[in-house]
Amino acid sequence: MDALHGKHVLVIGFARQGQALARWLPTTGASVTVTDGKTAEQLGINPANYPNVQWALGEYADTLLDTVDVLCVSGGVPLSHPLIQAAYDRDMPITNDAQIFVERCPAPVYGVTGSAGKTTTTTLIGQMIENAGYKTWVGGNIGNVLLDALPNIQPADKVVIELSSFQLELFQTSPQNALVLNITPNHLDRHGTMEAYTTAKANILLHQTSQDRAVLGYDDSGSYGLREQVRGDLAWFSADSMVSDGAFLMGERLMLVGSANPTGGANVILERGEIPLRGEHNVRNVLAACALVGNIVPLDVMTETIRQFKGVEHRLEVVRVLDGVTYVNDSIATAPERVMAALKSYSEPLILLLGGADKKLPWDEMLALALKKSRHIVAFGGSAAEIVQRTLTDLNALDRMTRVTTLEEAVAVAHQRAQAGDVVLLSPGGTSYDAYADFAARGAHFRERVNGL
Repeated sequence: MDALHGKHVLVIGFARQGQALARWLPTTGASVTVTDGKTAEQLGINPANYPNVQWALGEYADTLLDTVDVLCVSGGVPLSHPLIQAAYDRDMPITNDAQIFVERCPAPVYGVTGSAGKTTTTTLIGQMIENAGYKTWVGGNIGNVLLDALPNIQPADKVVIELSSFQLELFQTSPQNALVLNITPNHLDRHGTMEAYTTAKANILLHQTSQDRAVLGYDDSGSYGLREQVRGDLAWFSADSMVSDGAFLMGERLMLVGSANPTGGANVILERGEIPLRGEHNVRNVLAACALVGNIVPLDVMTETIRQFKGVEHRLEVVRVLDGVTYVNDSIATAPERVMAALKSYSEPLILLLGGADKKLPWDEMLALALKKSRHIVAFGGSAAEIVQRTLTDLNALDRMTRVTTLEEAVAVAHQRAQAGDVVLLSPGGTSYDAYADFAARGAHFRERVNGL
């Protein structure tokens, strides 16, 4: 019998994760109520499709907590929300879909977090494990909410889960295998400080045991700084230094060593030039994947999976080449750090599309690099565009920028200015919420406009 059997569970927030909770929780014998500030019409749902759920939509009321045993939080709802704070005041257990899943999953879980590269690395890891012959489940912050798959997962399977800081800040458990790619300024509009953001990320490690495994980035100060918090075996990945356990770049060769390499000694995984993805950041993503699963994925399978890996949409995705101009969709770049990684991936002349909503992050270093790498910058949308204009005014570089209102206008300006050999790069630096439901919707609109040129 599940620990939630007979409990009254309140789900706050009814986006993707809240919907999964509303489907799964009744199967445990829990009584479920869902609350959201939006009405059913605004959410675009039919409550009749969830016959075992009670509803409190259109507002949040503290009285909802009077009969509640457990509060489940969807990722998009900040912990500063008054209803969540009221639950804390009552010492009420607070959890989320990802923690519930990890606590109950019968198969080994490989958790991946970081400020950038999570989805690419999670997807690659999943393909490596699947190609090694394991029944593999991939989801979490990307794709499927894994609670839906929980009844079908067997102990011999493998699970790869992408975990965001929003999910991890509530965690009181950790996956048996944990990877922290990097920790750089991100989501400070939600977490407030880098210390709070780092503390949330560290939860992927803090509840491991001596039997578990952690992989950290040797080159990234944020990830490296978590080394004292590792409870089990520690392996590394590095593009700059040799490591004794994990994966590293030696010249042009990716190497696998230590416990990450069950064949013993050091083995060449493949040549750097064989990685089909652009950018130094993707070399690190590949090294990280190898360090995490090298002990269960045969070397030849690992190598061939990397060679065949085509990446993930909205991440340096080539949309089209038109009149010698390459149009690239990097809509996932919702922080300046991600834009810098994209900029460093190209030697061709760039026309850079920046914009969206700001997350209270520093932009100066990225914009200085953008001016070096770009022929022209097109700023669009909300607060991020204001930052671009203000910064370029300070740098006396306004002649290098055109400011527009919409992404559609930005594509038109870029098309007009582009010359054969250029790359038009959508790498916004800001979130999509000024105009779109998410970065994927923004990237899809960019594809649509580019394909319509």
